[in-house]
Amino acid sequence: MLFSARGLLRSLQTCPSKLRRCLHSHYSTLSSSHREQVTIPCRSNGHITLRQVVVAKPCARIFLNVFFLFHPRVASGPAPAIILYLPPGPLLPTTWPTVDAGAALSSVTSAIVVQINYRCSQEHRYPTPIHDVLTGYDWVLENLIPSRSFHRPGRSANHRIKLAVCGELVGGSLAAMLALTECRLQGPYVAAAAINEPIIDWVFPEDDEVEHETSVDRLASYVQGLQVGQKSKAKSKPRQTSFSTFGDNTNLSASALLKARHDLFRRPEDYFDTFASPIFNFRTPGVPVPPPPQPKSPVDEFAELALFERDEFHRQQLKMSALSNRLQSPDQQEESTAEATKKPRKSYRRWPNAGSGLRIPQMRISSAVTSPLSDQVEEFARLMQKSIVSQELKTVEAEGDDMAKEAAYMLAERQIHHTQPDNLRLWSLGIIGIIIIVILAIVIPVAVVLSNKNNSSTTGAASATSTSSSSPANKNLDGMSESDIPKEAQGTILDPFTWYDTTDFNVTYTAATVGGLSIMGLNETWDDSTKANDNVPALNETWEYGKMPIRGVNIGGWFSIEPVITPSLFSDFKTSDDVIDEWTLCSKLGASRAQTTLEQHYASFVTEADFAGIQAAGFDHVRIPFSYWAVTTYDGDPYVPKISWRYLLRAIEWARKYGLRINLDLHGAPGSQNGWNHSGHQGAINWLNGTDGTINGQRTLDIHSQLSTFFAQPRYKNIIAIYGLVNEPKMTYLDVDTVLTWTKTAIQKIRSNNITAIITFGDGFRGLDNWQGELQDFDNLLLDVHQYVIFNNQQIALDHAAKVDFACGGWTNQTLRSSNKATGFGPTLCGEWSQADTDCATYLNNVGVGSRWEGTLNMVSTPGGSLDGSVLNPTCPTANSPRCSCSNANASPSSYSPAYKQWLLDFAEAQMYSFEQGWGWFYWTWKTESATQWSYKDGLAAGILPEKTWERTFKCGSIPDYAGMGLPENY
Repeated sequence: MLFSARGLLRSLQTCPSKLRRCLHSHYSTLSSSHREQVTIPCRSNGHITLRQVVVAKPCARIFLNVFFLFHPRVASGPAPAIILYLPPGPLLPTTWPTVDAGAALSSVTSAIVVQINYRCSQEHRYPTPIHDVLTGYDWVLENLIPSRSFHRPGRSANHRIKLAVCGELVGGSLAAMLALTECRLQGPYVAAAAINEPIIDWVFPEDDEVEHETSVDRLASYVQGLQVGQKSKAKSKPRQTSFSTFGDNTNLSASALLKARHDLFRRPEDYFDTFASPIFNFRTPGVPVPPPPQPKSPVDEFAELALFERDEFHRQQLKMSALSNRLQSPDQQEESTAEATKKPRKSYRRWPNAGSGLRIPQMRISSAVTSPLSDQVEEFARLMQKSIVSQELKTVEAEGDDMAKEAAYMLAERQIHHTQPDNLRLWSLGIIGIIIIVILAIVIPVAVVLSNKNNSSTTGAASATSTSSSSPANKNLDGMSESDIPKEAQGTILDPFTWYDTTDFNVTYTAATVGGLSIMGLNETWDDSTKANDNVPALNETWEYGKMPIRGVNIGGWFSIEPVITPSLFSDFKTSDDVIDEWTLCSKLGASRAQTTLEQHYASFVTEADFAGIQAAGFDHVRIPFSYWAVTTYDGDPYVPKISWRYLLRAIEWARKYGLRINLDLHGAPGSQNGWNHSGHQGAINWLNGTDGTINGQRTLDIHSQLSTFFAQPRYKNIIAIYGLVNEPKMTYLDVDTVLTWTKTAIQKIRSNNITAIITFGDGFRGLDNWQGELQDFDNLLLDVHQYVIFNNQQIALDHAAKVDFACGGWTNQTLRSSNKATGFGPTLCGEWSQADTDCATYLNNVGVGSRWEGTLNMVSTPGGSLDGSVLNPTCPTANSPRCSCSNANASPSSYSPAYKQWLLDFAEAQMYSFEQGWGWFYWTWKTESATQWSYKDGLAAGILPEKTWERTFKCGSIPDYAGMGLPENY
């Protein structure tokens, strides 16, 4: 019924061709004044107006006050974001001072703001407000959106329009209606909604839930006339719902809502409709439709049509029920008859229906605890979240998968954000800050992220809002204008007005480069006198490597995306989308959406506060992984080019501020050096291997030529302490001699560009002992090994005590042998390790792949995978008796048992001891979204890592009896 009604409503509008000619004639003659109104004919009984407000920024100092009429763009480029604002309607007294919320919106975003002044009064009752909003929406589609914005399969999402809708009270109800019926997966669509105090269910209160006030005697008599055969209100006991409890709210009372319902609806059927009461998309009203009073005035043609359609719908339902009843047995018919005599109860509906082409958009919905609407708003949010969970689980066909359920609930909470402030805060009564906050949380993601999230289950577009929905920070552009940037640089990556975040960047334009790499954003001065802590030298003092251990941390998943670190970027896709790494993520999003999504991630996932926290934890070095697309990209690459470069330079300056030395790590090389997702492209290894192997090897050398030229500048001499060649080349697959030859060439090239930092290279998984005697013709080299017990089937099966003993003994002996040139290479560093004792973390083993721990690691369907890499039998120490489970390892650390917390701390300190027998260590990693045992930040907060990196409570000579402490081996 919902969709047929939508079609009927549109079919009765003015002839489209005539309307377009009329609008074009009016629109083309409008002046370019600051504010204009567009009048739109609406059927045969009136017109509505839409006010457009667009912020111009000729000068950042006065941009809040400059408005002009938008003219549809014809030039190529990303489609603009549009905000539809729906006023609150007639519920607020006309004598109360209100603010121009549309103008307030325009002051915080450069999107087009369209205020639809729908009609809603005793003269223009429902469904007129619905028709007016839909008419205004259609006008926006026809006049403000270029035809290229209508998405077709295979067309870039760059030109797909992004719309947000916001409103409160009656406008909130209409905004919810529009968001739920126009969230299409094809063409322009409503991607987000901000709704405050919406009337989601006009069927309030239930007949026995509230006593009517004497001030509304007329309404009381009307309601009593509808309650034939029911209890007298005087004898009923009100239930403690928000409607009855907070019926005397100062700004919004229950009596005002009841009176509004009486004034705005001709008959009860009109507010039992899903367009008027959006909550009925998700459940039935739970009460019968009262018999309508006799109309006192002629009914217009739209009301007659709506009534006809409802009657026809119910006639069809009765026919189907009668047919079904005839097919039942006599006993079943008797039960059905008895059931039919019972009072109707609320039952849930499935919405959106399968095949509808709709997907619930992201919403920010609020209602005060003291509002009479709070109960229905809370229920509405919960029902939408429930629908999203149901859709997600059906999409992945994993209703019994606990991990999938958890991911679905997390998605639902991100999509539908429900807040309940203590007191009523209406935008329209001057609480401008509220609407600004809401719009910054909605509009910015619409322009940056939500265009790819809100069709999550079907298009699989993911979001970095997930990583953050924070607004962009660009206060240091105040006092500047676009004209300060040379015309040829405007709109490029050198234009700070295109940057999502300008915090701590020098926004004075420069085209200067070093090694072909831009210095735009760098400040002219720096200070290397800072030390990380009192135990280590300042940056401009000498560090005695080999004598003083490195205690460092990786900042992974920031500039080289990894699913295990930021699963929210991947969790919203269907399995069939095959989004498993940064390559496929960018491919799926398209160039424009990938750029905006990832730049927001770069700007928000790690901030200066993280560097302060790293220093406070006692670290003295940070390893910063980045990938080759920070420097350049090649034909066919879907990666976002060069944007991460300036964020990398800012990260180095933040490290400098806190006295932290840098280990510069090229994590992803052209062609992929290992075929793993953290190289950027999971699957085939095309670096020094295959048809393009030599080309990609040379490309990597060219990149190092640029990087080494840039970082040989005096400002980086003290802070870039370690310079990495390439992360984890898979030398068990690649030809060893080819890799060694490339390594020698790379070292020579880097040294020729005057890099004096230590150069580090990966052990390639050959085994440390096999590096003895290699690369001895070069000085100042460092062998980098990564040590984990969880990727080895034998080591992961060790019990808790054995794992600690392996760290104390096995890794210590390896480190000592490798650090001695008589038995190994020489200087050896552990560049990655963690305290995880299972491989249970979400997406750790690739997206959509299980774990060794539970025996669900099926690699057959993954790119480059095979049955040989699969582990289909549980490998936890109990061998599944009792059952191996990831539940405890993936649980919140607040639920860890004391024995497990003690073991995790001991295991971490045992590894620290072992790796400090060499040159030291870098923990993997500082921060994750949800994997505590891979996040030093979260582990520190949970008390399972030492408060300072040099503090120790555990000694390898005395390993506790963890089983005796009550720690099960399948934990």
